[in-house]
Amino acid sequence: MWTEQQLIEIDRTDELQIAPRRKDGSLATPRIVWGVRVGDDVYIRSVRGESGGWYRTTRSSHEGHVTAGDVDADVALADIGASDKVGDRIDAAYRDKYSRYPGPVASITADEARATTLKLNPR
Repeated sequence: MWTEQQLIEIDRTDELQIAPRRKDGSLATPRIVWGVRVGDDVYIRSVRGESGGWYRTTRSSHEGHVTAGDVDADVALADIGASDKVGDRIDAAYRDKYSRYPGPVASITADEARATTLKLNPR
């Protein structure tokens, strides 16, 4: 479970870095992603949908490492996808947090990206 301080830090940090864990246990090169807080949970998406390299790497282990401001944590990545009812709340969180970037927000809330929604669970 995230601490309140970690959630605040993630919420105030625009760019998170995710390093997916490969099949051999090593971490892939960290990639910048946008992350949002919804309640006590943290979510990320691939703006390139399933073709995003970092996203494809997550498919093997569903594990990785995230950094955001002072947060530095190993995580399990749970598939949420587009159909989960929390998807609308995640879209709203993206629109609110990143409102100054309307073009990229439209991409990260589009169906292709929404289908790649992952929930980050600290390990």
